[in-house]
Amino acid sequence: MIKIEHSVFALPFALISVLVASHGLPSPHQLLWIIVAMVAARSCAMAFNRIADRNFDSLNPRTQKWPLAAGLLSLPFVIVFTVACAAIFVFAAFKLNSLAFILSPVALLIIFCYSLTKRFTVLSHWFIGLALAIAPAGAWIAIRGKLEGTPLILSLAILFWTAGFDLIYSCQDAEFDRSHNLHSIPSKLGIKTALLIARLCHVITVAMLIAFGIAANSGWLYYIGVACVAALLLYEHSLVTATDLSRVNEAFFTVNGAVGVLLLLFVSLDLFFRL
Repeated sequence: MIKIEHSVFALPFALISVLVASHGLPSPHQLLWIIVAMVAARSCAMAFNRIADRNFDSLNPRTQKWPLAAGLLSLPFVIVFTVACAAIFVFAAFKLNSLAFILSPVALLIIFCYSLTKRFTVLSHWFIGLALAIAPAGAWIAIRGKLEGTPLILSLAILFWTAGFDLIYSCQDAEFDRSHNLHSIPSKLGIKTALLIARLCHVITVAMLIAFGIAANSGWLYYIGVACVAALLLYEHSLVTATDLSRVNEAFFTVNGAVGVLLLLFVSLDLFFRL
């Protein structure tokens, strides 16, 4: 039910924020509890999403075999798992600092609410973006005990990056969403329009990554990483068209899984050579 490999979406950006906020040298204590918080939050969000969407998932041919929808896991078990992950997340925030602990319920509210937005707004793609976008802001708070403007720029990059690839991914459910009164850009405006908006989102993503580099006083290695990310996003959009969605999974996971990891690598190299 919980695909741990999907942590490559938000976790690398949280670690980028950690490295920049700590000038490349986070303490082992901070790093440990940030990773625990990230994994717990991701698991909590995915489990709650499975609970909220279980009836739709059981009807959708693409998701009918998912464990909860297929009856391989019981609803009480998944509820207990969700509560346990939420508790671990709050405890990890407590171990970091007071502001992280105080804001932990807000973070949980965001990652829970995004699962429900598809029921009433086509902006659901940006709400899931927001759920991932709080990662670098939270990591910055974990390191510095306060929120500043620099991580918010990275958060904006993640918000539009996630919305962009979610728009692509949701194209395969356009007909299902339309027939079950679920709101998404592909179901309301068509797949072609959704793909155009996804491209615009990713243009904004690259612009925000450049702005983050400027705000963080990054070196030239960082901008090579941004160029690589831009190339990956171009490749992602070359994989899908309005008439051919056969490579959506490759565009969604393989390419986007590499985006954060690659940028984290170049941020690490940039900071290492400037220490």
